Amino acid sequence: MPRVKEFDVDEVLLKAVRLFWEQGYEKTSINALVEHLGIHRRSLYDTFGDKHQLFLQAIERYNEYLSGQFHSGITRADSTRQAVRFLFDFMIEGYDDKPPGCLLVNMAVEVAPWDQEVDMKTLESFDKVEKLLVELIQRGQESGEFVTNRDASELAENMHNTMLGLRVLARTSANKEKLHRIADSAISLLDV
Repeated sequence: MPRVKEFDVDEVLLKAVRLFWEQGYEKTSINALVEHLGIHRRSLYDTFGDKHQLFLQAIERYNEYLSGQFHSGITRADSTRQAVRFLFDFMIEGYDDKPPGCLLVNMAVEVAPWDQEVDMKTLESFDKVEKLLVELIQRGQESGEFVTNRDASELAENMHNTMLGLRVLARTSANKEKLHRIADSAISLLDV
């Protein structure tokens, strides 16, 4: 008879997200995971597989979290411009009580160069954000809120690149006023 899990898998996965986010993949040992997650080593392996498989699942869970946050913020926005502003502010101000920066950006730098699966997952996530920006920009162009003589895809590429840079700067002691000025500059491209 199989044993019943004595822990909430999603709760444990969220703890893993946080630990990988704070420490990075390489610095996070199995012992650190077992201690931080509050489960036995055997339970970790039985439920999630090895460290790498747990990490891939943590990335998926993080993506789900981001998608939910983006959807919620965009849905509450009164205008397309406000929706775009929300995305930039979210990148700058952070994620509730989460570490600064972005797990995906960290992993794109630390792990993706040598791990094809992580590279694919980060690129897929980045692509989703860029497509979301394209949709928002096109909506703003159709409503007359944004300039129409610029290609929405090119604007989205530029804006997403700025967002990635902001996620990196958010991990440093950079002044948030500076980060908001950078965001303002990127958003102003929609008016040129």
